[in-house]
Amino acid sequence: MRRRRPLILFFLPGLVLYLAVFVYPTLSGLYYSFTDWDGLSPSHRFVGLDNYLRLAEHIVFQKALVNNLKFMAAVVFCQTILSLVLALYLQRSTHVNAALRSLYFIPAILSSVSVGFIWTFIYDPSFGMLNNLLESAGLSSWSRNWLGDAGIAIYAVAGVQAWAHIGQMVILFVAGLQAIPADLLESAKLDGGTRWQVFRHVTWPLLAPAAALVVSYTTIQSFKAFDLVFTMTGGGPNYSTEILSTFIYGTAFSSFKFGFAAAASCVFLLLIAVITFLQFKALRTERVTY
Repeated sequence: MRRRRPLILFFLPGLVLYLAVFVYPTLSGLYYSFTDWDGLSPSHRFVGLDNYLRLAEHIVFQKALVNNLKFMAAVVFCQTILSLVLALYLQRSTHVNAALRSLYFIPAILSSVSVGFIWTFIYDPSFGMLNNLLESAGLSSWSRNWLGDAGIAIYAVAGVQAWAHIGQMVILFVAGLQAIPADLLESAKLDGGTRWQVFRHVTWPLLAPAAALVVSYTTIQSFKAFDLVFTMTGGGPNYSTEILSTFIYGTAFSSFKFGFAAAASCVFLLLIAVITFLQFKALRTERVTY
């Protein structure tokens, strides 16, 4: 231990930073979730589980939770399927495929605020590009007030979220596909397997770890889409696009109910942890040896 003591000092800065910016704020938020702190007063009162009981009855919180689950389901489904399909076509290392991968990755470089402003303009019901294209194609009946219709607004924003990050998922899937030994695929084809059979019985089991990473990362992204939702709709119309992160922000910094917002944050954290755990468990496969 004496000889290793100098080595221990190397990870202490990282440990201190981790405790300061992650562990302490998390425990602090958990503590304040049991209080009525308004974020400004030097004192606060301990209220026990009152904040959590109020959350269970809060109409806007319930709407935000349902909206977030809808948003997550739409983003995970569209982003995972589309990125997998694109990755299957772009897995070969050619100059064209490399250029296309870079092209698909460009939206991920942009800030979510910029993406939100761009797509707000595209979705504009009067002079937006989307409705103009639909009218030019003779599909004027499909024109909508995409962000003003409470029934479809959450899915319109989900489509933007999927578009913005699909390039990242393509890269992850391509990396997973290129790690599959080519001799396994060739053996399956020589045994008479169709393209679907090869994908179902060889490619997908070996790609499952990458798929689990994509799904879990996409899920976390969909719950953290505060800046995109706030830029495009602000949670409206009539809370139809209110998600948990925008609810927490409004509760804390507009209503100054930091204790109540802290309780919502703890529920938020627990929900992400449970959903991610279930996804990893569902996508877990037996170890394949070759």
